[in-house]
Amino acid sequence: MCGRYSIYEPMGHYLKELGSKQIVINGYDEWPLERYNVAPSTRVEVIRGLEEGLSVDKVRWGWSPFWAKGKRPDPINARVETVTTGKFFKQLWPNGRVLVPANGWFEWVKDPDDPKKKQPYFIRLKSKAPMFYGGLAQVTPGVEPREGDGFVIITAASDQGMVDIHDRRPLVLTPEHANEWLDPTITPSRAEEIAKELCQPTEEFEWFPVGKAVGNVRNQGPELIEPAPSTEVPHDKGD
Repeated sequence: MCGRYSIYEPMGHYLKELGSKQIVINGYDEWPLERYNVAPSTRVEVIRGLEEGLSVDKVRWGWSPFWAKGKRPDPINARVETVTTGKFFKQLWPNGRVLVPANGWFEWVKDPDDPKKKQPYFIRLKSKAPMFYGGLAQVTPGVEPREGDGFVIITAASDQGMVDIHDRRPLVLTPEHANEWLDPTITPSRAEEIAKELCQPTEEFEWFPVGKAVGNVRNQGPELIEPAPSTEVPHDKGD
């Protein structure tokens, strides 16, 4: 998974799609988020499941444990194959589970005739419903950001046709499994099962080329997720 995604509807829209019966214990903005080009190191909304209810928090995308700070840029993703057993994310797994709401993500594909040229693609659910990425986060309660806070998106191996776009993709959960992922009472073994076995299958997604303006982090707007002029029908190799 490359380092850009979109989240542009009101937070209430994602919470409604989640369908959780838990109360939201803190406030959130009611207007559209309009973040069409979320980049690493920016603060963006994640959803946490606490004993008293759901919490919506703005957290920096990217995280490292204290002992790894400054050695390399903070990772933005965590591989599902190693996240439950590796040393790097031990501080976050399994109690730092969060959901990262989104509408889709971007990947760049190299031109076979010129590797220096890359074509961006936008990937979303065929239903165009909101997505919920499984993630891990360190969050200190409060309005102001705290040193050390951050989140990563868990990624799984792509399969079928999507591997033509990229060999990794975010762990996208159904609302049912997303709610279970947030449940603070589930066992670590069940959380691991959700992460490793219950990612939404490739046939639920569609993807299509978009304009190259998304390559500039300063660009924001709905035009970034519109099909490129030469593209009319989304690509989908699952049919």
